[in-house]
Amino acid sequence: MSRILVVEDNANLAYGLTASLELEGHRVTVARDGAEGLRAARELAPDLVILDLMLPEMDGYRVLKTLREEGRDVPVLILTARGAESDKVLGFRLGADDYVTKPFGLLELLARVGALLRRARPAPGDAAAERGVVTIGEIEVSPGSRAVRRRGEEVALTPKEFDLLMALVRRKGSVAGRLELLAEVWGHRAAVMTRTVDMHVAQLRRKLEDDPADPRHIVTVWKAGYRIAL
Repeated sequence: MSRILVVEDNANLAYGLTASLELEGHRVTVARDGAEGLRAARELAPDLVILDLMLPEMDGYRVLKTLREEGRDVPVLILTARGAESDKVLGFRLGADDYVTKPFGLLELLARVGALLRRARPAPGDAAAERGVVTIGEIEVSPGSRAVRRRGEEVALTPKEFDLLMALVRRKGSVAGRLELLAEVWGHRAAVMTRTVDMHVAQLRRKLEDDPADPRHIVTVWKAGYRIAL
């Protein structure tokens, strides 16, 4: 499952895109303006951004330029009514990976999304996959193979435990709130409670920490949430 951020101020279009992408098995977050989109891209670390250009608060060009200046290499597909050659050239020069003009064919758009995600995903055993390995003390997390090792020994995590660990790892030490983690890992399902996050964090600590009661790597930030201590 890939995480896709849709930055689109047209509510009907955003709804249609979300429904179509979720049917394809993706997890979708929608931002209604450029500032919200930039913030979501920083906090959620999505696998792909679908970005409109004519947005309130901050236009899509500024969002894209800021992401690239911050060193964020997330694939960005511009989806816009601006179809002039100069607009496309500017988009690609600022770092867009693809550019689709409105009105667009849904099947073609989904195919382009799939192609971008495939290109961004490291192949198993590829050297690129090794570059994606994150080290946290004696813990190694390999996003490509969804494997976790501690002192060289593989640690068996459930899919949700791994997704939760990755949600924290992607923030590179920044705090993630419980509701934020719930939405990101479990989606907005009414049956899931904020306590679910605490229980899964406790499980991760039991598997990854020397002393789960005094964790060194997955730490609690009082009244805020959790973060990885790098």
